[in-house]
Amino acid sequence: MNEEEDGSHANSCAAPRLLPVKSLDVAEADGAKEQASKLCGYLNKLSGKGPLRGFKLRWFVYDPRKCYLYYFRSPHDALPLGHIDVADACFMYDVEVEEGQFEIRTVGKEFILKAPNKQVMHYWLQELQQKRWEYNSTRPGGQRDSWISPALVHPSTGLVGKDNGKQVPAHSFACFSLFSDSFGSTFTFDFGRNSSRHKRSSLRDLKGLGRPGRSSESSATECNGGKQSDSRLRLQSQTEALSQMQQEQVRLNEELASQKELVRLLQQTLKTSQCDRSEDVAHLEKLLQDRDEQIKSLCGHMERLSLIKESLQQELKVLKVKVGEMNDQLGMLMETIMAKDEVIIKLSQHSSAQDESGSPTPHREQQELDVLKDSLQGYKSQNKFLNKEILELTELRRNAENREKAIEAKCTAMEAKMCQVESKYLVLLQEVRTPMCSSSEQSPGREVISRLLEDALQVESPQQQEHTIFKPNTVSEYDVYGFKTVPEEEEEEERLVAKVRALELKSLSMTDQEVSVGVKWENFLAGTMNRDLVRSPELKALIRCGVPHEHRSLVWRWCISYHVKKFQDCLMPDYYENLLKMARERSNPASKQIELDLLRTLPNNKHYASPSADGIHKLRNVLLAFSWRNPDIGYCQGLNRLAAIALLYLDQEDAFWTLVAIVEVFMPRDYYTKTLLGSQVDQRVFKDLMNEKLPRLHAHFEQHKVDFSLITFNWFLVVFVDSVVSDILFKIWDAFLFEGPKIMFRFALALFKYKEEDFLKLQDSTAIFKYLRCFTRTILDSRKLMNIAFFDMNPFPMRQIQNRRAFHLEKVRLELTELEAIRQTFLKERETRHDGRSFVSDDEEDN
Repeated sequence: MNEEEDGSHANSCAAPRLLPVKSLDVAEADGAKEQASKLCGYLNKLSGKGPLRGFKLRWFVYDPRKCYLYYFRSPHDALPLGHIDVADACFMYDVEVEEGQFEIRTVGKEFILKAPNKQVMHYWLQELQQKRWEYNSTRPGGQRDSWISPALVHPSTGLVGKDNGKQVPAHSFACFSLFSDSFGSTFTFDFGRNSSRHKRSSLRDLKGLGRPGRSSESSATECNGGKQSDSRLRLQSQTEALSQMQQEQVRLNEELASQKELVRLLQQTLKTSQCDRSEDVAHLEKLLQDRDEQIKSLCGHMERLSLIKESLQQELKVLKVKVGEMNDQLGMLMETIMAKDEVIIKLSQHSSAQDESGSPTPHREQQELDVLKDSLQGYKSQNKFLNKEILELTELRRNAENREKAIEAKCTAMEAKMCQVESKYLVLLQEVRTPMCSSSEQSPGREVISRLLEDALQVESPQQQEHTIFKPNTVSEYDVYGFKTVPEEEEEEERLVAKVRALELKSLSMTDQEVSVGVKWENFLAGTMNRDLVRSPELKALIRCGVPHEHRSLVWRWCISYHVKKFQDCLMPDYYENLLKMARERSNPASKQIELDLLRTLPNNKHYASPSADGIHKLRNVLLAFSWRNPDIGYCQGLNRLAAIALLYLDQEDAFWTLVAIVEVFMPRDYYTKTLLGSQVDQRVFKDLMNEKLPRLHAHFEQHKVDFSLITFNWFLVVFVDSVVSDILFKIWDAFLFEGPKIMFRFALALFKYKEEDFLKLQDSTAIFKYLRCFTRTILDSRKLMNIAFFDMNPFPMRQIQNRRAFHLEKVRLELTELEAIRQTFLKERETRHDGRSFVSDDEEDN
């Protein structure tokens, strides 16, 4: 070994050498006549996993026979830890990483090594590249081990033959040596098996060389005929060569026996090292057990210390409180002492002044002292009286507040009960009036009932006058959302039903549960003041209970921003204004249909009831901007209602992004296109869910051949607008904007579940379909409906809906393809008829 390799493991990286790391093994038997250059030295190898991963110092030796780079723990180890196949490897290093670090990549493996410095790294890389080139250049065809190929007896010819002849001289084995710490001798990694095989092959080659000689001699004898003496001489020389080869064979057998003995010794050494290693492992396990016991004892001690620490901290807090109290008492005592000192000084000065004047007045001083005592006693009495008065007034105020809250709750409950009673009263009036209306005779009772009905149907107005007979609890003309509570153009019976519904909704909104929901929202928003809302289970639970009217704008705006943020981040801040500008400057094919549908959007809402209403202009802008953003959709009937509901709580731009979220994020593609493909798919998905969640009702509909999708199709298209009462509608929208389209399926199933028993009582398809058209307007208890949607319908995974959508989408597309093929076939057949044009309809001619 060179002097560069004699350093200790610890100092090899700390003090890198610039000399090439290369060792020379001098054959002991030949006296250093032949020197085989060996590439070896210390390098750091990255190994380990997790926190134990790091560089470890290893001894690397290059084997030119297999082009392997072996690595050991130390130069004296008998067996390597592993090897790196350099023949098919690639080398690389990065100038930005740590100095001296490079990488060797083989098939399926990566080795990260680190030299002491950059010069040593460059030397290793150059040498390994050279060794790889030399090894690969000596493999002409397939892979052939160089150390088992003997040298040719005859000189090689040709370029390829010369290159092959340079591999290894005869009787020279390309095995490098390692120093053994037990014997100090050398050994090969194949433990002599390759050497013996090499020698046997050499012997066979030498034996085979005699045969061509005899053949040539016999041929020469046949040709010349008279040279038998020469042939005898050649035969004698060949016999001598054969005897020499036999001697060589004996010598090789002896060497083979010595190699086997060396293998046996090495195996014994390996067994000894394994025994030592097992003893070390057992000792290490014992140490680890002792260490674990120490750790457990230390952990218990730490827990005890932590308990002692907590108790000491509590005692410290108590002592600090006591010290504070004592400091307060000390301060009071000091103030008292100072006051007494001042009194003493004043009395002393007064006494000295009297002594100087020589006119003492003890009687007058006694009088003043008595007056002061009386005053002090009066102040004490007054102080006690005032303290008692304050306590009594505080108690009275607390009792008054409690009575006020109780009265408010009682008033609310009575008002709700009054609304319920009035709704029943109106129904009773209608039932009582019906037979009277059929009779022709006038009666005083009929006039009284008519008067009562007129009073009941009146809505609250500023010019309302008191009636002398009976004054019912009136409802406002419009609800909090702007929808008309009692339509004027309807018949009297319909108006009476609307009034009953409005009173019941008012009574339900005054329940304790609705009040508690409002308190929960106040507390939640107070905790998130000056901070943006974050999706959380608490917020999800609150939204499923319904968002209060005063907080709905904030929550909707946040929900929409959350869903369309990926679109808004890629666009300019004035994107909506640019769309409006484009809509004003250019003609839009959808603008005509938009203008026709503006007043038909929500005619029963005061914000869209007339062309001059404030919502009409905003609705027009939103729909035109959306038609320019999605020219493939343009405008679809149903988008106007979605935008109108959004505009009730949001401004124009936020309502525009609400449409974007519903059409581009929530709903599948082709939901609002001309084919309404996505809507048809959702109806088939809903039928599957009906069969799964409500099997009795689904079987009832199938028995009477009622296609409920004719009604539910519009539910999904406009998200229940104009299908349920306004209070339930906006609670559905709260959850829809937060959770997405799954809410539509939940509430559609909940509506049928709510009235399942009523449907099962109907045994006529006409009656069932008639009830289907209006039953949602009879559902008023939003709390019960939401409990059915969010608890009775569980489990309700969105993945199930997506899978069924994909399944039915393929079926619908196939059906549409077949229908289109049938249509084309029909058109071709009609064209072939001579009199076909006489049966063409007017609509087809217009098309």
